[in-house]
Amino acid sequence: MEEKNKGVMPLGTKAPEFNLQDVKSGEFYTLEDFLEEKVLLVMFLSHGDPYTQHIGDGISKLADYYEGSGVSIVAISSNDAENYEEDSPGGLREMSEEFNFYFPILYDQSQETARDYTVIYTPDFFVFNEKGELAYHGQFDDARPGNDLPVTGKDLRDAIDALLSGKAVSKNQKPANGTDIKWKPGNEPL
Repeated sequence: MEEKNKGVMPLGTKAPEFNLQDVKSGEFYTLEDFLEEKVLLVMFLSHGDPYTQHIGDGISKLADYYEGSGVSIVAISSNDAENYEEDSPGGLREMSEEFNFYFPILYDQSQETARDYTVIYTPDFFVFNEKGELAYHGQFDDARPGNDLPVTGKDLRDAIDALLSGKAVSKNQKPANGTDIKWKPGNEPL
């Protein structure tokens, strides 16, 4: 699949608000619930996406590594669950169990949050600094299904580590590559 540079949300943009339900607890979360830490990682994931499946264990290891270190983590799924049942709340709970994700997985039924974050692919990663400003928007690492590169999370880890140590995140950011968001009929962005 050809990589597309989304570039729609410029670095420095404030994190868009959301109010979404966690598929595991049923609790609703807003952006404010995640802004207490020095770094906020917002991931857009899909249970039915081979790219997310390929790096799922890596995401789990990354989340475990940063637990309690000043990083808030939340995942959001925005795919059309009516036509892609694996991305329904039940399918997302299965993904959470499969990869031992401890962080909330929020379901974006209206797909407004995906629009606000300018998401094209899953998986996609947004890292915000302590002011809630976008510092990184891009890929997990260079691993892809079928390319035999190890799943390390290097690109994402470098961005998080820079912010945790008070350094600037490199502006050399590779865009996410994955499977297109499954928009509801008539809901596709222009």
